[in-house]
Amino acid sequence: MPANAAAENALGTIGTICWTIQLVPQIWKSWRTKSTEGLSEWLVLLWGISGITLGVYAIIQDLNIPLILQPHLFSVLSYVCWAQCQYYGRKRSKLASVALYAMVVVVSAGFEVGMIFAVRPAYNSGNMRPVQFFGIFSSVLIAIALLPQYWEIYKYKEVIGISTLFMLVDMLGGVFSDLSLAFKEKFDVVAGVTYSLVVVRSAS
Repeated sequence: MPANAAAENALGTIGTICWTIQLVPQIWKSWRTKSTEGLSEWLVLLWGISGITLGVYAIIQDLNIPLILQPHLFSVLSYVCWAQCQYYGRKRSKLASVALYAMVVVVSAGFEVGMIFAVRPAYNSGNMRPVQFFGIFSSVLIAIALLPQYWEIYKYKEVIGISTLFMLVDMLGGVFSDLSLAFKEKFDVVAGVTYSLVVVRSAS
C-alpha cells in the first residue's frame, strides 16, 4: 500500500480519539456505582505501565503525533481507574488515592524521559534492539494484564464491573491505529502487533 501521510495522520487521530475516551465509560461506571468490584486493579495498573513503555518506543521511532499521544493518554486514564480501585476497592482515603495516583504518574513520566535519553544514542547509532525491547515489552504487558482480569471473571463466574462500551471503543482504537500504520512508508511491525493485541484483548 502506498505511503499516505494524510491518511496515516487521519486514521491515527481517530485511533487517538477512541483511546482518549475509551476509559471514560469505565471511569464513569465506577464513579456512578461507587464500586470497582470485578475490575482487576492489576489490569489497569499494567495497562498504564504498558502505555509508558510504548510511549518510549513511539517517540524514538518518530511515529505520527496521534500515535505518540495515544499511549500517554491511555496511561493517564488507566492510572485514574487504578486510583478508583484504591478508593472504592481497597477503601483507601480519597487523599491517599489521589497521592498514589500522582506518585505513579510522576514516577512513570520520569522513567519514560530517562529511558528516551538512555536509548536514543543507541538508536541513532543503528542499534535497534533497545527500542524494540520497549515495543515488545509493551505487547507482553498488555497480554499479561489480562490474566488477573480473567481471574476476576472466573471468581465471579461472570463479567461484572467492566463497561461494554469501554471494550468496544478500545477495540476500535486498535483497529484505526493498525490502519494508520498501514499508510506509513514502512509498516512498523512491533507497533502493529501491539495494536492488534489490543483488538484481540477487547474482543475476548
